Amino acid sequence: MKVEKSRWWKKFLVTGALAALVAGTGSTLPSAYAAGVIKADEDKWISVGMGVRTSFSAVEGASSAGHYSNEFNLDNARIYINGKLHKYVGFEFNTECFQCSFKSTATNIGGANSSIGLLDAIGKFEFNEMFNLWVGRMLLPSERGELNGPFYHATYDGFRTPFFPADQSGNFNAGAGLYGRDNAATFWGKFHPFGTHVLYAVSVSQGLRSGTINGGNSLMYTGRLQWNLLNDEKNPGYYTSGTYYGTAGDILAIAGSVQHQKDGAGATATGLSDFTGLSVDVLFEKVLPNNMGVFTFNGEFKRFFANYGQPTATANAAGCFCIFNGHSWTVYALYLIPQEIGIGRFQPYIRFTSIDPRYGQMRQEWEPGINYVISGHNARVSAFYRYGDLMSNSGPAGGNYLQSASGRVDSFHVALQIQY
Repeated sequence: MKVEKSRWWKKFLVTGALAALVAGTGSTLPSAYAAGVIKADEDKWISVGMGVRTSFSAVEGASSAGHYSNEFNLDNARIYINGKLHKYVGFEFNTECFQCSFKSTATNIGGANSSIGLLDAIGKFEFNEMFNLWVGRMLLPSERGELNGPFYHATYDGFRTPFFPADQSGNFNAGAGLYGRDNAATFWGKFHPFGTHVLYAVSVSQGLRSGTINGGNSLMYTGRLQWNLLNDEKNPGYYTSGTYYGTAGDILAIAGSVQHQKDGAGATATGLSDFTGLSVDVLFEKVLPNNMGVFTFNGEFKRFFANYGQPTATANAAGCFCIFNGHSWTVYALYLIPQEIGIGRFQPYIRFTSIDPRYGQMRQEWEPGINYVISGHNARVSAFYRYGDLMSNSGPAGGNYLQSASGRVDSFHVALQIQY
């Protein structure tokens, strides 16, 4: 698409002005956050917290008249409840506003306005560092981007490559999960060979449930192995983060994951297929000497195998679980400036994403941006610009990207996340 230069600069200036306004007027915010905790003793306690992510976006050609859209979005609204009731037994219970980010009633999640529903419900048996068991509804241990969740990515919108099945489905029992969650049992633990740190997580979950696709009710199996060569990452369970803003010291983590389900893709109209998803991800974070700031690099590669043939629009409409088939990758680098300006520090970054479907056209996207980090992941303002054809037709999570890309577009975004 042809870009109108005057409008490009207008959107850029509005984005920068909004980010500067938030940075300059938020001086009464506290410098640290932590969920409220009620303790009976060391082995019995409960904590309550919350998280909100909201954004403004202007996307070229996305309005009904073909102009830039102007949208305020509520992307996430969550309540966190965690606790322990025994030395070895704990729990996690989280909610999400599933419908808040939708603009249509054409989902099976809830009403047209909002629907607060169950996100996680986990019973935790944590015996020692090397062996633990979680059961219930939880994140499956796939790639780092998924395990960061929306609040712990290094960038505001971390999900730019095709989703695994549990994040590309509409619901449980009639799909393959929701928001990366599935009903599962997960074994996980950590070892420290030769001064390094190895984290493993193996999950057995429900996976795709459809009488016509997975008629044998086969289970899904997911495994992740992560090797930290420098400092360890201190996170709950097998969860991850896209950056620690230098608070964890130097980090070099290399991880791989695999997920498989028999008859986990396709449809009777196109042919059934097993699904196998592979991913490799890298996190490198370096605290520069002499208080020169923090450099962070994230990289991710995915390869999905689902050989059910080339679907058509008719087959998709007929109920095909047409999971992405192909490979994708994304890389991004960030630099946290050490000097505090106002109540926070600026963190410029650059990101590139490429998606190459088996039956469609390659899509790519550039994203330069800047974070204003007030209190780590608990209070952060982001402003970023995107240019590419990643959102053409299917979008970053979509199926097989069968349609031709409809052209590269510009978009501008300002976003805020706060959690306690």
